[in-house]
Amino acid sequence: MTKHALITGITGQDGAYLAQWLLEKDYTVYGLIARRGTDTTGRLHELGIADQVRLLDGDLIDLSSMIRAMEKSQATEVYNLGAQSFVATSWDQPILTAEVTGTSVVKMLEAIRIVNPQARFYQASTSEMFGQIQEPLQSERTPFHPRSPYGVAKLYGHWITVNYRESFGLHASSGILFNHESPLRGTEFVTRKITLALARIRQGVQDVLELGNLDSKRDWGYAGDYVRAMWLMLQQEQPDDYVIATGETWTVRTFVEKAAAHAGFDLEWRGEAEKTQGVDRRSGKVIVRVNPAFYRPAEVDILIGDPGKAQQKLGWKREVGFDALVRMMAEADLRRVAGEVVE
Repeated sequence: MTKHALITGITGQDGAYLAQWLLEKDYTVYGLIARRGTDTTGRLHELGIADQVRLLDGDLIDLSSMIRAMEKSQATEVYNLGAQSFVATSWDQPILTAEVTGTSVVKMLEAIRIVNPQARFYQASTSEMFGQIQEPLQSERTPFHPRSPYGVAKLYGHWITVNYRESFGLHASSGILFNHESPLRGTEFVTRKITLALARIRQGVQDVLELGNLDSKRDWGYAGDYVRAMWLMLQQEQPDDYVIATGETWTVRTFVEKAAAHAGFDLEWRGEAEKTQGVDRRSGKVIVRVNPAFYRPAEVDILIGDPGKAQQKLGWKREVGFDALVRMMAEADLRRVAGEVVE
């Protein structure tokens, strides 16, 4: 019998890769999508699966539409990936973030209880819940101390998932995913901002790359690897929570250096006060300028996860290393921007 999956946030990076993975496993895939003035299905088209998924109108803050989505999809697996997921925006829109990222989770869980309590549920938790880290290596047992409205909202979603699992016996699991990137990453995120800027500088349509804290350290993995972990969690007999990470950490500065090397550039680092009239591309140098405007109000300096439990219990491991990830993203944006300039 064909399995039915419902994915919220299907038009995002993770939703698109997860939909592709499930389709390869012969699932019937439904996606909850809030209708907007512009088409948001670009990632599904880029992966060549837009005509294979079934989109349902709905909004994360509307319980009635989530109930209808459960009824129409007849989902046996629900992957809750939808959220206001950009940390910087959460300070400007904290109430919206609380509703879309936080309390929407309990609405999805209620929809499952009402329509099909046997459906298995995955909640997209995040390493941002650790925030001001309490241990040098973060695991499922590490205390949480979120440092942004986004992290706080995600923490509510995480704990309400645990509560419904314990209170109502739902097969509800959370993946505490550390940073995971890909060529489908949104351009507002620092990794994609870097690779896109370098590609635009290569084509002469941008001069300078401006960034915030270059010394922030993150545990970066490949999104295509991480969606496999989501699926594996819902195949287990017992629900549980898992950290998904690489166990390595890299600075933003290192990401820039590696991406620049793939783009064929040397780097010149400058502070905010050191202005420039442009870039001498003949020298092969790119100017990277630190702009304090991009610093967070409450900075998370370092995150590094311990994926031991996922490796042991799920049999999960990453397949794409850091260098390969940076190369993949850099080359994808070089191709994209070159094509745009030609056209």
